[in-house]
Amino acid sequence: MAFQTQDQAEEVMSEINMTPLVDVMLVLLIIFMVTAPLMRQAVNIDLPKANSQPLGPKPGMVRLNVSAQGAYDLDGLNVSATELESRLHEMAVREPQPQLLIQGDRMARYEGIAQVLAATHRAGLKKVGFVMEKIKETP
Repeated sequence: MAFQTQDQAEEVMSEINMTPLVDVMLVLLIIFMVTAPLMRQAVNIDLPKANSQPLGPKPGMVRLNVSAQGAYDLDGLNVSATELESRLHEMAVREPQPQLLIQGDRMARYEGIAQVLAATHRAGLKKVGFVMEKIKETP
């Protein structure tokens, strides 16, 4: 047991005590080393096989494609911006109102999609949706 003078006892220790940190890290390392082999074991489960196909458009749906060049394709017909507005107004007064599905090309400008959304709002369409591409999973 070392004897300290009063000057040494009043000094503030300016170093971080690393021993508790090292102890905690070693305990965590041991826990992960024990549990890691348990996580590798798989349980074989017989899951049911799904035989689903993508749903086609319903009769009350209208599909609008916006190309990368900004051209509009309404249910297979190329239409201009003014003609698109008049068709959207016609759709808005139908009863029941059809659902508009908007699909933008991957390289289409956001401005073209925003103009379509503004036109649907002006026409009074209430059922507007977006069609997304299925992302291919990489192995």
